[in-house]
This record gives sequence, C-alpha cells and structure tokens, in this order.
Amino acid sequence: MQRPQRVEDVASLVREGRRLRIRGAGTWMHAGHAVPDATELHLDAFTGIREYTPGDLTISVGAATTLAELDAVTRAQGQWCPLFPWGDDAGSVGATIATATSGPFAASLGRPRDLLLGLECVDGRGRIVRAGGRVVKNVAGFDLTRLMTGSWGTLAVITELHLRLRARPALLRTFYIEGAAQELRGVLRGPQAILAAQPLSSGALRALGRIADPLGEAWLVCIGGNAAQVAAAEQALRGAARIDEMPDDVWRIVRREMAAESPAQRWPWTALQRRVKSLFDPQNLLNPGLLGDDA
Repeated sequence: MQRPQRVEDVASLVREGRRLRIRGAGTWMHAGHAVPDATELHLDAFTGIREYTPGDLTISVGAATTLAELDAVTRAQGQWCPLFPWGDDAGSVGATIATATSGPFAASLGRPRDLLLGLECVDGRGRIVRAGGRVVKNVAGFDLTRLMTGSWGTLAVITELHLRLRARPALLRTFYIEGAAQELRGVLRGPQAILAAQPLSSGALRALGRIADPLGEAWLVCIGGNAAQVAAAEQALRGAARIDEMPDDVWRIVRREMAAESPAQRWPWTALQRRVKSLFDPQNLLNPGLLGDDA
C-alpha cells in the first residue's frame, strides 16, 4: 500500500515501474476484474477544495474529494455541480470522472465530460500532465480531458479536477409518478422545468416501498426552477398521471439501488484503444487487467 502526499510522489511511484491499483474513496473497488500483484495506491491525501470561484461558476478539487463535500460547499453559494452519479455520495469526484458514471440528472444538466473543464494526472510513463483549464472559456487540452473521462484509471492517475458549476434552482421538488406509459412519456418530454425523469426498476420500487402498477410505468421525477416554472410543470404532471410528492433525498436511495443493478462498463480494447494505451501506459502499470485483457 502506498499513500502519496503530492502529485510528484505519484509520478515517482509510476517511474519505479510499480503495478498500481488506484483507490480514491474506495466505493468502486468492487467493479471490474481483479487486479492481482498490484500495489494499492491510496489517494486520500488528494482531497478538499483547491480553488473555488463562485463568480466564474468553477471549482477545483482533489480527485478523492467526495461528492458529498463538493455538494455541501457549492450548496452554500447557491450552486451545484450536478454529477449525481449512480451510487453513493461517499464516492469520489475522481472516480465519477474516471468511470464516466452519469446519473438521472445527466440528460438535462450535463454528463461528467460536459462538466469537466480540466484535470491534472500522472500517466503510465510517470509524466505529470495538466490538460484543459480552470475557466469555462479555456478549451486547451479539451480532447485529453475527454480521453481520461471513462478510462477507468487505465491511462493515468487523476489527482485534481477543474469543474463547471451551475446555478442551483430556487425550488426543487421530487415526485413519484405512475401512469399509462404513452401519456406519461409524452408529458415528460414537455415541461422545461423537469431536471430528471427516471423510470424505476423493480429493485428501486422495493427500496421505496412501492408496488409497480402492472398496467403502467413508475417514475421518479425532479422539477426545478422559479415558482412559476415549478407550478406549471407540476400542473402538467398532475394532468397526466397519479403523483405523490417525495423528499428530495429519495434520489440517494434510487441512485444506490440502481447502481447495484448496473454492470461495470468494459473497455472494448480495439486496435485504436490498444494504441492509446501504449502511448500513455506502455508497461501496463495502471489498473492492469481491470477491464479485461488490456495487455
């Protein structure tokens, strides 16, 4: 086990030729294949807010910073970084980016790669790489930030992230909705104030203590905006379905439950992907074998 304190320490470990299993908050350690004969690299020193500029709607955080901490800090300024991936808020921001894990708010508020402005990482050659920027208008290195998003730590160890924020809606309300599939899907495509609309699996329904209507569909819907926008969206929903208001923290239950039902993504390892791997990690030191045969 290694616990580096600085990005230079991470680079030194990689240059020593160590096979490394990367660990942030530890919530994704169950995913993928086993990584045998690898030193566990704990990134718990890479936590906390590094820079926050509310006026620019940007924030920089250590990769092992939890989603809960990120949300608490930005909430105090009336902002949020709406990653909200499937899983738990105890998970890290770095893991969310590395796995490209979206959640129920992604379609309306942005996927991980949409919210990532830049990053700092150490590739498999031991090089410290900084891509993108800390501000929205900076697009330098944009392709590299996208490449690292969803690479599952097989190309580089992410140590710091620069994120885009959004204004938190003045009002947020969550509803459990049941109705005929066709009518319900029609209204969910309408109101602009709908921020998330998630069909519920049988497991999620059980977690909420609900029984599915065999003749319809069950959804969890979040609406947000000013008072007029929220009222209009609620009226539209009530006209199309049976709805019950729920506490906002019900999303945490649904995200945890549906994460357990989702299989880990797998890198396809096409010829192009193998070429990219050889450029960034030619010795196959970073999370080796995590996504299958990546040698």
